[in-house]
Formats: sequence, structure tokens, C-alpha cells
Amino acid sequence: MSWGVGVVFFCQNNHWAISAPTHIQTPVPLAQRAAGFGMPAVQVDGNDVLAVLAVTRRAARHARDGAGPFFVEALTYRMGPHTTSDDPTRYRTDADLDEWRARDPIDRVRKLLERENLADDAFFAEVQAAADTAATRLRAGTLDLPDPEPLTMFDHVYTTEHPLLERERADYADYLASFGSPEGAGR
Repeated sequence: MSWGVGVVFFCQNNHWAISAPTHIQTPVPLAQRAAGFGMPAVQVDGNDVLAVLAVTRRAARHARDGAGPFFVEALTYRMGPHTTSDDPTRYRTDADLDEWRARDPIDRVRKLLERENLADDAFFAEVQAAADTAATRLRAGTLDLPDPEPLTMFDHVYTTEHPLLERERADYADYLASFGSPEGAGR
């Protein structure tokens, strides 16, 4: 059965579709929509690291056991703007931000570890240093990547050739060539 593929669909529901709240976009929770595709689903507090871990493990086990797809809706909140041109103060309140700021997943885990006496300041300093090192390495690696050739955006779109995509590739190649350079002029 083609619908029985073992995949986990993980939806990070940040409560916003650009500037419209999700509840205006859809009258039912997104996880409920999975039933229409014949797959189990669960909604989880996306700011609860341990709950997300447990649900994701369950979904992955379901998929790996050959039971078909599984849908996870993780409820969280978009703290920043949707884009650089977005002004979320037009449609969100400071009270909303304060409520969600208090649910920060990193702060929640830290408080749990402190409350259970599982970590101290030295541990958190070590974690922060490791995170800073990883972030620095990731940024440097990303910036060091060569720019891809423009026509590679058509690669790996489908598993087999598709006539429309091939036509679009040819049209874009002609467009790039109109700048005098067949490769890379569109960058």
C-alpha cells in the first residue's frame, strides 16, 4: 500500500500563518487532519523537551515497525516576526509574548535539572561552551560552502524526470544565457 510508508510528519505549529492565527486558518487542530489520511497523530507541547522526545520516539518506533506514517503536531510559538518586513506588534500582544516566554523550552529543562539536583552551574557553563563552539563551527561551515550553480535547483525535485520540470530547467538556462554566461549568470 502506497500510504503505508514509514515516515514521521513533524509539524511545528507556531500558532501563526504569517499574520493570521492558526485557529482562523483551520477550525480543527492540525493533528486531527491526519485521520483523513488514515494515520495516527498526536499533539504535544512543543516547548516540553521531554514530552517531544517521548512522542517522537513513539512515532519513530511506529514507522520503523512498518505500521505506516505518523503525524506529530508540536505546539509552540513564533516569538519573532514572520519575515524581516513583518511587524508582529500589529497582531500580537506583549501579554502573549510574556506567556510564551515563560514556557521557553531551554529554561524549562534547566529548571527541571536544577530542581532534581541533576546539574549545577559548571554543567550549564560546559553545555553553553559546547553550544557556542558548535554554532561557530556550523556558521563557518555554512559560509564556506560554495554557491551552488543556479540550475541545480531543478535537481532531485522528483525521483524520475518530469517534462514540466525539464521545460522549466531549459527556460531558466536560456534566461541565464541571456546575460552572456550560460552558467552562474543568475547568481
